[in-house]
Amino acid sequence: MNLLFILGVLSGAHVILLIAAALLLFGGKKIPELMAGLGKGMKEFKKSMKDEEEPTTPPAAAEEKKNEPLKQ
Repeated sequence: MNLLFILGVLSGAHVILLIAAALLLFGGKKIPELMAGLGKGMKEFKKSMKDEEEPTTPPAAAEEKKNEPLKQ
């Protein structure tokens, strides 16, 4: 099934029923904790993706190392 087809089938009443079911399953106190955990996970994922794209040493630090005299 196509994802857009599935999203098109959901109406306002369906969304309200899904939210009510989530409240019954997890309770009102547990849902904010679940959302906070999800947010932290997304933040860590984005951070790791950003770190992967950047070089391990910043260009300024690399040039400083080039200009340092050799220690003997």
